[in-house]
Amino acid sequence: MSIKLNHTIVPAKDKEAAAKFFAKIFGLNYEGSMGHFAPVRVNEELTLDFDNAESFEPHHYAFHVSDDEFDAIFKRVQEAGISWGSEPRSTENRQLNSRKGGRGVYFHGPDGHCAGIAHARLSRNLQGWGEI
Repeated sequence: MSIKLNHTIVPAKDKEAAAKFFAKIFGLNYEGSMGHFAPVRVNEELTLDFDNAESFEPHHYAFHVSDDEFDAIFKRVQEAGISWGSEPRSTENRQLNSRKGGRGVYFHGPDGHCAGIAHARLSRNLQGWGEI
C-alpha cells in the first residue's frame, strides 16, 4: 500500500465561510459541518477539514488539476475578482507560470492561505520540482 494523505486541518477565522469559499472556487460540494469541522472532500482520498482558529500562520496548498479543471477554477478566480499571479510570493502580477510546459497560478483565500493550481505533471525530487 502506498502512503496517501487522507485529510488535513485548515485553520480559518470562520470555518463555514472558508469551506464554502474553497468549495465554490474549486467547483466542489460543501455539505455543511460534520462534528467539529467544516469538511470539503477534494477527491476520493482527501478531505480538507476547516476549523476555527483565533490565530494561525497562512499555509500553502498546491493542487494538480486537469486542463479543464484548471480553466474552470481559473475562470472562477477571475470572476470572483481575486488577485492572482505566477508565484506564491507574486499573487498579484496577473501572470501565469509555464513551468514544465504547463500552466500554473496562485491566489490567496480570505484567511490568507495561498492556493496553487497547475496542470503540468510534476513530482517533488531532492533538487526541487521535476517531471515524473
